[in-house]
Amino acid sequence: MLGAAVPAFGQATAVPPTGAQFANIFADHAVVQRDRPIAVWGTGTPGGTVSVQLGDRRVSAKVGSDGNWRATLPAMPAGGPYTLSVGAAGAAAQTLSDIMVGDVFLCGGQSNMEFKVSASTNAWGTTRSSADTGLRFVVIDDANRPNVARDLDKRAKWAQVSPETVGDASAVCYYMARSLRQSEKVPIGFISSEWGGTRIESWISVPALLTVPDLRAGVAAVAQYGRDPAAAILADGERREAWWQANDPAATSQRAWRTEGFDDAAWGTIKEAAWRQAGIPALADFEGAVWLRTTIELTPEQAAAARTLRLGPIDKFDESYVNGTYVGGGSIEWAWRGYAIPAGRLHAGRNVVAIRVLGGANGGGFASPAPRGVELADGTLVPFKGPWRYAKGTPLKDKWIAPPPWDTPNSLTTLYNGMIAPFAGYGLKLAAWYQGESNAAEAGAYRRLLPLLMADWRRAFDAPKLPFFVVQLTSYGKPMTTPGQSSWAELRQAQAEAVAADADAGLAVTIDVGDRFDIHPTQKTLVGERLARLASVIAYGKPGTRSGPEAVDVTRAGADLVVRYRNALGGLQSYSGAQAIGFETCAGETCSYTTAVPRGETVVLPGANRPGVTRVRYAWADAPFVNLFDKADLPAAPFVLPVK
Repeated sequence: MLGAAVPAFGQATAVPPTGAQFANIFADHAVVQRDRPIAVWGTGTPGGTVSVQLGDRRVSAKVGSDGNWRATLPAMPAGGPYTLSVGAAGAAAQTLSDIMVGDVFLCGGQSNMEFKVSASTNAWGTTRSSADTGLRFVVIDDANRPNVARDLDKRAKWAQVSPETVGDASAVCYYMARSLRQSEKVPIGFISSEWGGTRIESWISVPALLTVPDLRAGVAAVAQYGRDPAAAILADGERREAWWQANDPAATSQRAWRTEGFDDAAWGTIKEAAWRQAGIPALADFEGAVWLRTTIELTPEQAAAARTLRLGPIDKFDESYVNGTYVGGGSIEWAWRGYAIPAGRLHAGRNVVAIRVLGGANGGGFASPAPRGVELADGTLVPFKGPWRYAKGTPLKDKWIAPPPWDTPNSLTTLYNGMIAPFAGYGLKLAAWYQGESNAAEAGAYRRLLPLLMADWRRAFDAPKLPFFVVQLTSYGKPMTTPGQSSWAELRQAQAEAVAADADAGLAVTIDVGDRFDIHPTQKTLVGERLARLASVIAYGKPGTRSGPEAVDVTRAGADLVVRYRNALGGLQSYSGAQAIGFETCAGETCSYTTAVPRGETVVLPGANRPGVTRVRYAWADAPFVNLFDKADLPAAPFVLPVK
């Protein structure tokens, strides 16, 4: 067992003045799940009793010693709007209005799930015709937490879909929900909890991650960060320093460069507010470590109130020091650096900030203009006195420093803690997941992590058979002119295998609607509608096939190989030609393109039954061109299969 399926964990929240209050996921315009007991929870006076009412259904619950209560209302059919209220004796009730009972979807992942309706293809027409009071959504605010959060930081903002609101919704989730709203005729609400660039490990709970031996040390480090951030940061600084000692012969001699008393007068000067190493003649062809130093003048009051070092985005790896003390390090070029400054580290007068930067593919250095300085407790930013001075460190090429495991977007469990756990136990109809780009180089690990995520979310939402739909990675990157290795193809295969092993899961194939120039293709309508197709069959029990054509096996037939398909509605067809492109035969590790001819529910590879051929692949590239579809206009799924 991985633990309880309710939000009965984390630190107690303050008791509201009303005497009783709902958790922040419950708000005006919310949708709660029909046809199953409705779990609600919140805070109240320890030891007291609260009364909860939805429509004409009323229940009571005791408040625990930690100030938290949980109640379960009887199942209700689709309908509304209703009023949802909670009250305690002698105190005003909290009342939420316009509550609908219907179906609730949870949509998670990274940027392609986060991608908004306003940026999608045909957004103008979609927005104008979107008004539907029976379709609602809420977007969970980004929250990176080392410890499990009991509640969202603030009251959720559920919104009815309208021309004024729909632009901010997840495009994929909205188009899925819109399609199902039209077919099912019940209120639908979707919860979007996603964060661009994040890895799957960020979205899985601690108990689940502890089942993966390779992740246990990182999970322990996150736990230490939750207990004692300063100690965890210092430990991480020691880890990074050990990396430099192992990779940089000058690491020991350059330690003085980070200290307050070091004389940097002979260093070069940077006058620009933002720079890349490539923009400085002395660094234009340099690949390796660069040291930066600047100063900041503080009054005694400012030094006492200093909280955070603000540096903006840095390309790509950095270790940052305040008066010689390590305060943090980053590893993502677009991530804005904000490092907590230990109490007493800054003093009145002149202070020194030093940064060691290891550049990335874009040249290294400060990645964009940004306000930089020391942020005080009241939010005021004291800018650096400057200028920035720089010196070359050791030339280093193709080196990579592992980020700390609490650092978004490469964290472990922190997004589960902040963006899933606070509303765990909320009734759901289904979940949809669009993620994988950030894990594309690690398909082997993903084969274990995706089933782990699905099981973990089902546990969290007390739904062992929760329908779970996965959007397969689409097409992106450089097209191939010869067969080769593809990390994106490997990840697609890992997604397909995880889904195939789960009776309550479905895979939305999107290989035909990608953009090889843009990792965020704008055609989200078809993606959402393919998810809706899966949901119609798996979640709603309607007749039909779960998805489009899927290869079942490859057999030998004389001189030919024959690929047999299932779910090819009306048979297979190749657009713009008599042959299907993208098929390969493999002998050992050597693969070759081969002729492929669709015939009914098979694809024949004429003359491909050659000695040594043991595997067949299809669409095996980061950005394959494909033209094989069924008569329902659904693309054939990429695959690799052994030859029987």
